[in-house]
Amino acid sequence: MERTPRLVLEGISKGFGRTQVLEGVDLVVFPQEIVAILGPSGCGKTTLLRVVAGLETPEEGRVSLDGTDISAWPPEKRGIGFVFQDYALFPHLTVWGNVAFGLRGRDRWERARRALERVGMGGFLQRRPGELSGGEQQRVALARALAPEPPLLLLDEPFSSLDAELRASTRAEVRQILKETRTTALLVTHDQEEALSFADKLGVMREGRIEQVGPPEEVYLRPKTPFVARFLGRANLLSGEGCGRYAETVLGRVPVTEPVQGPVVVALRPEALRLRPPQGEGGPLGQVVAREFKGHDLTYRVCLPSVAEDVVVQEGPESPFRVGEWVRVAVAGAGVPLRATPHPGVRPSFLGSRGPGVARLGT
Repeated sequence: MERTPRLVLEGISKGFGRTQVLEGVDLVVFPQEIVAILGPSGCGKTTLLRVVAGLETPEEGRVSLDGTDISAWPPEKRGIGFVFQDYALFPHLTVWGNVAFGLRGRDRWERARRALERVGMGGFLQRRPGELSGGEQQRVALARALAPEPPLLLLDEPFSSLDAELRASTRAEVRQILKETRTTALLVTHDQEEALSFADKLGVMREGRIEQVGPPEEVYLRPKTPFVARFLGRANLLSGEGCGRYAETVLGRVPVTEPVQGPVVVALRPEALRLRPPQGEGGPLGQVVAREFKGHDLTYRVCLPSVAEDVVVQEGPESPFRVGEWVRVAVAGAGVPLRATPHPGVRPSFLGSRGPGVARLGT
């Protein structure tokens, strides 16, 4: 049986003066699904969220909620919950008063209390926002948004003001709450780790357009464009010649995830490469120019004298190679053929020689 979408965006476009912020955005969100829109600052993420909420009116396109076109509806009629980046709590009201503020009916105080208990804030009813930590304020904002039981919850960078340790634990708790309450949610963020760990479905956005949508694992492992490959973690972009199930590149023969013929750019994650001693075989010879130890792994940058950009390689924490040593770079995994041409400023690696006047290490 085919599921009915909760939210459908069709051809959403929005500009401010001469600046076009959104261009033909399409997106489908199903009930109980958590969707994250990931992209750099200024790509249009928050504007898209505000269009869904009714705080901005699209110039083109349609917003549908449960099959009804709500494009012209004011925010208060849509009944959509919104957790703002700064939480937007009333400083003069108690925690209980903040959550009850937007509710109607004789039972509104009881509903507010239940919502606060659901997010672990039942013991803070009489506190004011200024007496709470950032994580506690975030939970109160979430309780306020969930209390009316909205058909859709919007979250605008809700964890950005928290420190790293608190951010990780809080987003895990929020995700669990959303799943327990069967809430449909749309989150926007610029944090790759947050988007990958929090969402059921991920959309990567650039310059007002969504370039790719899918499960986080699929988008990470099967990027479709150079921008997605580079923005969602590190990636080596190799120019080569497709020969069916592999591509010939400066790193040698690279297996690919799908058959390809002719000129191609292949994305290869750092974990799909390995370093070998220079005396043996297994790839071109290069020199280690950077080594970044991160506890659970090591990230190397290797200069290959004949190509334009350093190779990024991820090894285990016990890898013995040091800066200045010569190594061979071997392919140990599959690459992903990219169908789109690179965006200016996202330059494919290995397109040719470094050219005259560019220094080469070891020469």
